[in-house]
Amino acid sequence: MDNSFRNIWLLNLSTFFFFLGISSVNPIVSPFSMTLGASPFLVGTLAGVTSVVSLISKPVGGLVGDRGYRLEAMILGNLLSLVSGVLYVVSALTGSIWLFAFSRALHGFSMGIFFPSSLSTAVDLAPVGRVGETLGWRGMMFSLGNIIGPALGGYASDYLGFAGAFFLVVIFSAVGALFVVPVRKDVGRTLVPVEKSEEANYSELLRPYFVAASVALLFFAASYSGVTTFLPALYKELSYPQRVFGTYMMVIGVASFVTRLIGGRSADRMGPIPVSAAGLLTVITGYMLLIRFTTPPASYASAVLIGAGFGLAVPAMQLMALGNLPQRIRTMGSSVYTMFFDLGTMGGQFALGYAAESLGYDGILRFLPALTGVALLILAVTYFEGDKNG
Repeated sequence: MDNSFRNIWLLNLSTFFFFLGISSVNPIVSPFSMTLGASPFLVGTLAGVTSVVSLISKPVGGLVGDRGYRLEAMILGNLLSLVSGVLYVVSALTGSIWLFAFSRALHGFSMGIFFPSSLSTAVDLAPVGRVGETLGWRGMMFSLGNIIGPALGGYASDYLGFAGAFFLVVIFSAVGALFVVPVRKDVGRTLVPVEKSEEANYSELLRPYFVAASVALLFFAASYSGVTTFLPALYKELSYPQRVFGTYMMVIGVASFVTRLIGGRSADRMGPIPVSAAGLLTVITGYMLLIRFTTPPASYASAVLIGAGFGLAVPAMQLMALGNLPQRIRTMGSSVYTMFFDLGTMGGQFALGYAAESLGYDGILRFLPALTGVALLILAVTYFEGDKNG
């Protein structure tokens, strides 16, 4: 087996297990917070603290990766996630909301260390002319985690309690770290052959396609946070079991899994902006359907559209942002780009959480299409200004 192909897939599997751990927690963060007596605003805050810390730690992850330690960063990110899983379990056993908040923060730090290197290594190892496709495969591992993780977390919390569900993070993170080890042994530090005399010039990130993709991602993430944070809280308020939202996220994950590779390959052929725009339009349609049909089983139709649009847009937007960046700054570029996802998620959780205090959890759904519409407008302006290939 070609070592490059093997290494790509070992790192894909590490990405899968890392995000499997994260996604297994997502459907139970809000319900668990509510059992600890959290108000709607505090529910949003406990969900959002992960994004805050991830936002802060991603420049650290970017610098570490650009110094040639991308694989070590992926191992460390998994190990920090493992520790956060242990603390989740302890917080569930003790009922400590403060320990839970700290665990969420540590999980965010692990994301900031892991994700920039995970994304940039996909671009580093991609065959020539197939960067979008390779990002699509990596994105499929993310989607597969979102297919399996929420269902596992929801069912585990229903049948094993919150502590049993949180322990899944420990298992998945350990496995994720182990998949990076053979790649580290194979390539050492040769993955990033940066000349010592060549200084990284991060001002090169101020390119129109990179800036546009990043700002569009911010608004897209803000809209998606309304689904991941407040829809489970709404279902909890309506007395649905946690597995209902787990199933909803599983449907999103399946639809995203199906379209990820299509999105990546199409972006290689057509350019990233048209494919990104098609994905965002599909997501907006899904949000409109969710507003009309909020509860299951009818709401699952919206999950199909949201997931399908997500799968089309994400690899295309990643290609738009990172495809033409110099290798010497690619990890920092990945870091800054994904920071906009965290900033959007954080802003969405806090702002929508504040709005939910007066409008209720169902009332905030009406904001989601407009937020994604802003992202679509940014891409449209970039396209018609002539930056069609990113």
